[in-house]
Amino acid sequence: MNNLTIDDLIKNVSKYNLEDLDKIYKAYDFAKNMHSDQFRLSGEPYIIHPLNVAYILSEMHADSDTICAGLLHDTIEDTSATKEDITENFNKEIANLVDGVTKISKMNFTNKTDEINSNTRKIITGITSDVRIVIIKLADRLHNMRTLEFKPLEKQKTKAAETMDIFVPISYCIGAYKIKNELEDLCLRYLYPSDYKRIESVKNKVQLEYDDCIKEMLLTINNILNDNKIPNEIKIRTKNIYGIYSKLKNGDKLSDIHDLFALKIMVDEISECYLTLGYVHSKYHPVNDKFKDYISSPKTNMYQSLHTTVFGEDDRLVQTQIRTKKMDIIAENGLMAYWYFENGNVREKMQEELKVKYQFFKPLVEINKMFDNNKEFVDTVKRELFSDNINVYNSKGELITLPRGSTIIDYAFMVSKDDADTMTSATVNENTVPLTYELHDKDRVVLNKNLLSFGSHDDWLKYAKTSNARECIKRLSLKKK
Repeated sequence: MNNLTIDDLIKNVSKYNLEDLDKIYKAYDFAKNMHSDQFRLSGEPYIIHPLNVAYILSEMHADSDTICAGLLHDTIEDTSATKEDITENFNKEIANLVDGVTKISKMNFTNKTDEINSNTRKIITGITSDVRIVIIKLADRLHNMRTLEFKPLEKQKTKAAETMDIFVPISYCIGAYKIKNELEDLCLRYLYPSDYKRIESVKNKVQLEYDDCIKEMLLTINNILNDNKIPNEIKIRTKNIYGIYSKLKNGDKLSDIHDLFALKIMVDEISECYLTLGYVHSKYHPVNDKFKDYISSPKTNMYQSLHTTVFGEDDRLVQTQIRTKKMDIIAENGLMAYWYFENGNVREKMQEELKVKYQFFKPLVEINKMFDNNKEFVDTVKRELFSDNINVYNSKGELITLPRGSTIIDYAFMVSKDDADTMTSATVNENTVPLTYELHDKDRVVLNKNLLSFGSHDDWLKYAKTSNARECIKRLSLKKK
């Protein structure tokens, strides 16, 4: 929003928080004064950027300290302001947030690669102390990507590639699908512009063909639910352009993409989700192998929904996503949804939920401990947490995410570190397999153990793909020597 003003920001914040507005005005005035002689490549006053970052954060219902940090996020890096200045003028928490998103000075490095790796590590590990640091960086990157057209072509591609490598996976890890989907499309537009335009054109054409079918289904399902006294809201969701690109790149045909268009059906209670599923299936025949229950088995970023693909009008395949209204807020915003559910500063709650429920967090902490070298850290995180992953199920039906190529050994040290060395084999999809078995997406895994099992497991190192498993095996070997 190029014509955004501080009044627009205050108006948006006021929708959910009438406190601390004076503090937000003060942060804006401070930032505007510090950036007064700076301009963006577009020719706009620089303050437009932090103002947009703060506005994006307000759309997430961010707390006032986070909004202020969004306004101030470039002051330490690009002006004469110091962390101490921000502490004195505002508070220590805001100062820590701004410091957390500030790049490490170029003066500390001998080359550009070291600088990039060090700052990338700072961004990624910021989430371990305060998740809001990463959220501010996501808002910062989102606005920069929205205005990337003013950068030289080479820098456009570099920035888009970095965003795809780091910021898209981070947004997925914390469940922020709304940001993730927009970042993916923006990256694709700059990395592969011809592919972007081609897929956008095809998507728009197919959307017109599906329009009558989707609207008819929406009306029919809405009437069925109303007749059965299930309050509901239904929206039409289209797959983002990068999502289509990714499917086509993996060899799928456009006709194979069953979630190209979807109906999002939102109800009040979990029990109504399953009732709705029954009503949908009674009207539209389901494709049996396309059903997924992410309510009983949430994704590892806490996404919850029922997914079923059905034959709609004219036998067109349409996915229906059935969830509660609360689940829908979480599906769009991920960890930031706590700002919607609880007023005020919920940083402690968000941080605790991150540690307990979001599966990427513990491996990230372990990887951070293992590697002093910034390049090794970044490469390992990209390979094991941010790259192509698989989802397998444990004996309780819970999803476990692992890097593609992981073996039973990697799985064991992920879910059962304390007694993984007692494994003898595993049962995968009801078949006994050796520990060297390479896991595949949707495998169901049960470990077979012998508590009296002893001996060296050095040979396991050859088959362990994850740094966590390799580190654990090395520790076990040292204990037995």
